[in-house]
Amino acid sequence: MKTLCFGFIAASMVYGQTGSLAKPQIGFVFDNASHSLRRLQGLPGAAMVGSSMEFGFVPANAYVAPRGDAAFVAGQDGSPHFLRLTSDGTADTSIEKLASFQNVVYSPSGAAAALISVGNIQIIKGLPNSAAIVGTLSPRVQAGRRRPLPQVLAVSDDGAYMIYATDGALELAATAGDSRRIADSVPGMLAAFAPGTHDAALATSDSLTLFTDLTGPATSRKFTPVAAASSLAFAPDGRSLLIASATSHNVTALQLETGEATALPCDCEPTSLARTGNLFRLNELGKGPLWLLDPATRNLFFVPAP
Repeated sequence: MKTLCFGFIAASMVYGQTGSLAKPQIGFVFDNASHSLRRLQGLPGAAMVGSSMEFGFVPANAYVAPRGDAAFVAGQDGSPHFLRLTSDGTADTSIEKLASFQNVVYSPSGAAAALISVGNIQIIKGLPNSAAIVGTLSPRVQAGRRRPLPQVLAVSDDGAYMIYATDGALELAATAGDSRRIADSVPGMLAAFAPGTHDAALATSDSLTLFTDLTGPATSRKFTPVAAASSLAFAPDGRSLLIASATSHNVTALQLETGEATALPCDCEPTSLARTGNLFRLNELGKGPLWLLDPATRNLFFVPAP
């Protein structure tokens, strides 16, 4: 079983984002210490945290799309921005009626996104070339309660559906405005749509369920749950499900066809599965190494701390 890879050199550029042979890169990462978006330059197993992108303003946070071709960026003054990203720079692109946001959840391939603010969710699809707002949702809250920040768990690639938790219920909401209850919402619940479909996975501390066509018949299969799961995502090909556990210091790769589960140990606490090209980033940039997973080869490798 392959678990750690310190010198893995890719033979092609399938991992890279838009770039050049002279300056290959595998994506971007936001640096909270310097309030900047920085390139991850090099190839898997031989990469480093590189230079910062120039925005012309100071960002409070940046949420990079799964393919690394765009980002929603919040300015420190609260201003919302949508930027196209290349290895050479950025281009600020206008989206009509784009509102301030406090979090962004992308669909599996980054074709759609949910921009979250207190009490409201803007759904955007057509990313990155034809981005447009297709709906604004206001999740229900109990009478007399202040509106919380909605907990969006997943967005479908077509931008038509969203899974979110609020007021003790897990809901499937359509951009058209309809919604229905899927299950009770419990602390630590995770959800993910599969790329290009309405298939979805739900995980809790004691259950792991795969739904085929959640928006239709919603037939389901049960799998052995992963203890203390911290993040959930489908691999880019949709054939396997990845479950990270910060407590267990590993990522479980579950083959959906066979049900075979393989634990991939990591010398880190994988708190996220943030897709960057065909890789997944497992943690945030900090004093220690940045860890990434290649789900195709099941290799984990690190980028040294800057």
